[in-house]
Amino acid sequence: MKKISGVVSITEYKPQTIFADDTEFNGDLNFKNPVEIKGKFKGKIYTESVVIISEDGMVEADIKANIVIIAGTVKGNVEAKKKVEILSTGKLYGDIKTAKLKIADGVIFEGSCHMIKDEN
Repeated sequence: MKKISGVVSITEYKPQTIFADDTEFNGDLNFKNPVEIKGKFKGKIYTESVVIISEDGMVEADIKANIVIIAGTVKGNVEAKKKVEILSTGKLYGDIKTAKLKIADGVIFEGSCHMIKDEN
C-alpha cells in the first residue's frame, strides 16, 4: 500500500483519476470521484469528493471539496466540508475553511483558518 509522507494511505480514498507528475492543466475542474494531483494545476477545483495533492504536486487554485489532503504545494483558499489534512511535506499559502483540521509537524501554512460545524 502506497503512503503519502507515511501518514495517510492513498488507497484509503481510492483516487479514480491521477494527474501524473508530467501533467500541466489550466482551467476549472469539476468531478465526482477522488482525484490525485501529482503535476501542476492552475484554476479552480470543485468536488463533493476527495482531492489529494501529492508531494510533487503544485496547485494554484481555490479548492472546494469534502476532503482535501495536501502533501505538495497549494496557493489558494481551501474549503472542505469534512476535513483538511496537511502532511509534513505540505505547503499551503491561503485560507482554510473546514470542520476538521489536521496539520503535521514541518508544514508551511501562511493564512488563516475558520472552523465550521461538521455536517455529520
